Amino acid sequence: MRSLPLPLALTARLSPVAVLACAGWALTSGPAAPPAAGHQSARHTPAGPSAAADPAPAAAANAYTTAPAPCSSVPAATLKSLVPGAGTAGKEIPSTDTSLRRTCSWNALDGYDYRWLDVSFEIGGSAQEARREYDQRVAERGGGGAVPGLGDSAYSVVGLTTEDGQQTREGVVLVRAANALVVVTYSGSDFETRRAPSTDEINKGAIKAAKSAVAALDGGRD
Repeated sequence: MRSLPLPLALTARLSPVAVLACAGWALTSGPAAPPAAGHQSARHTPAGPSAAADPAPAAAANAYTTAPAPCSSVPAATLKSLVPGAGTAGKEIPSTDTSLRRTCSWNALDGYDYRWLDVSFEIGGSAQEARREYDQRVAERGGGGAVPGLGDSAYSVVGLTTEDGQQTREGVVLVRAANALVVVTYSGSDFETRRAPSTDEINKGAIKAAKSAVAALDGGRD
């Protein structure tokens, strides 16, 4: 079988993943969110200096405090179907804080078919923080749609790129679960036909991996 060079878009595929894993989002540096305006029902309180103030409600504890091991978050059978020829161990991307951000990557060339899968976990300081980050990322990726029944909210989008006549299709699934984000990226190319897999194949594959990742996240829930 002749050896085919990978397109530049695929050989450079690892770089943005490493940047994401090392950067993450700012967990504490952002401005504090304004308190939500809530409706308060009127009630009678005793007058005079002896009247005590209502105690502040206790802050809700975060559901997740550490990121799970990403390279064991997808079952071997799922990996075999999504990334034929890839080792099930995967490769974890270095992170500045593995308790908060962890990413694992699998990729393989099976004949002329190339597949790449990334699974990332990011733990935020609060559910509100994670929600803001989720909403921002969804807003940056148009053309997708909601994925019902996955986490507290989930979104998937698929895009097609072409470089030197070679197509690559990439699907991204974003999931928010309480104070955590799960990000799955799944892409593929066919170097014989120079065409990409169908949108349906890539989208369903990304969602399948995301469901496994969310289950792994819940398995390590506090």
